[in-house]
Amino acid sequence: MKEHHVRVHPSADRLPREEQLAWKLASVATGTDELDVDSSAMAVNRVIDNASVATASLLRRPVAVARAQARAHPAATRGAAVFGTTTRISPEWAAWANGTAVRELDFHDTYLAADYSHPGDNIPPLLAVAQHTGRTGADLLRGIIAAYETHVALVKGICLHEHRIDHVAHLSAATACGLGALLRLPTPTVYQAVQQAVHTTTATRQSRKGEISSWKAYAPAFAGKAAIEAVDRALRGETSPSPIYEGEDGFLARLLDGLDSAYTVTLPEPGEPRRAILDTYTKEHSAEYQAQAVIDLARRLRDRAGPLERVRSIVLHTSHHTHHVIGSGANDPQKYDPTASRETLDHSVPYIFAVALEDGTWHHERSYAPERARRTATVELWRKITTVEDPAWTRRYHDPDPARRAFGGRAVLTLADGSVVEDELALADAHPAGARPFDRPAYTRKFRTLAEGVVTPAAQDRFLAAAEHLAELSATDLDGLFPAVDTAAVAAHDARLPKGLF
Repeated sequence: MKEHHVRVHPSADRLPREEQLAWKLASVATGTDELDVDSSAMAVNRVIDNASVATASLLRRPVAVARAQARAHPAATRGAAVFGTTTRISPEWAAWANGTAVRELDFHDTYLAADYSHPGDNIPPLLAVAQHTGRTGADLLRGIIAAYETHVALVKGICLHEHRIDHVAHLSAATACGLGALLRLPTPTVYQAVQQAVHTTTATRQSRKGEISSWKAYAPAFAGKAAIEAVDRALRGETSPSPIYEGEDGFLARLLDGLDSAYTVTLPEPGEPRRAILDTYTKEHSAEYQAQAVIDLARRLRDRAGPLERVRSIVLHTSHHTHHVIGSGANDPQKYDPTASRETLDHSVPYIFAVALEDGTWHHERSYAPERARRTATVELWRKITTVEDPAWTRRYHDPDPARRAFGGRAVLTLADGSVVEDELALADAHPAGARPFDRPAYTRKFRTLAEGVVTPAAQDRFLAAAEHLAELSATDLDGLFPAVDTAAVAAHDARLPKGLF
């Protein structure tokens, strides 16, 4: 691996494109060729994972709206498939609909380092373009691995959250790189696409603050759609704002650390295996990743806590990010509001800990049901829960050694008689270093659980067989990566939506 030092340059420097971060990212993508066996197996897991959560979200309103918008843009030739419909759609709109379906439940993969990410968000636009351009499963696999490599490198090296910039700015660059690898594009073309993608998808984190709206599900889909459009434009020979990262009015100078910005991004050398996907991890529970270990901790504490009406207070000692993003340190009263949106509740660790402590389990629908959130005993317990930043947990969150890195915390329950019950958990059970690391059988179980009642057992089997043989799929076989559902029922559901412009 090689460290690349990135800083701001005045226009007078005329920084050569080969020294720009966008070019170096593009070079990694276009240099992705022979694929690591373990990385390929993990990419298959993530294709299964994405289909699991997309299937479970088919009839949720944001997903239905995105699908309805996509349906208004049928492909003139070939096109791409969309979960829940048989209509072939223009690829950027297919990516929009499928990306929203994958993200809606906040239930797929994650990578946390200097910043946040959901690298699985790269897969919908890559799959859409692969279908539209007649590429094979092996081509798609190469694109996925290249996108993950880029995404993880950016998330390790450049923090966006500190400046309240939404993490999809890194996603769009990664998707553009993945598309370059998928299509075997020349480095100059991918370089231009990366710059346009970053320029057009940079937004603030207000989408994840206060009363969180359905845009949280659309944001990564928007980035994927923009990346496809950036590649299309670059293929036509058009250039983009440059240098997008290092320019004196560019990304670093005006949105991050200013003119003194200095970052280090570590990328593989030519010929080095692309294994960044192996650093990422998925979710066992449908909630923000930093709540995964908290849910497992609550389940573990449930018996020791005793009758919960005896609880006087609960304090979760955790990292800076957890405290300020999903904890009481966010200073969002909405995180304690029983009428808040699902999107807000899945970013409220006090709510999540209360429900997990009461129920001893977590469900992607029942745990967020309005009647569940408004239960009197739950609200009373919920409002006794606060978070505090513990410097030790913050250090572990950012530890450069993956073996010491942790995203959990310590729960201290003070009871009415003054006695204390406490415990801590560093990692979610499903984390690669956790008590029950997710493996292929776990991904398969997750798919079958979420697909139950939506996809017939025979159709489940067909999908899993296609996904597990991703590297061998022909262009036409890629349709098998979309589990068959009752499309007539989906269409009838969508017909009840309000109409838009399209």
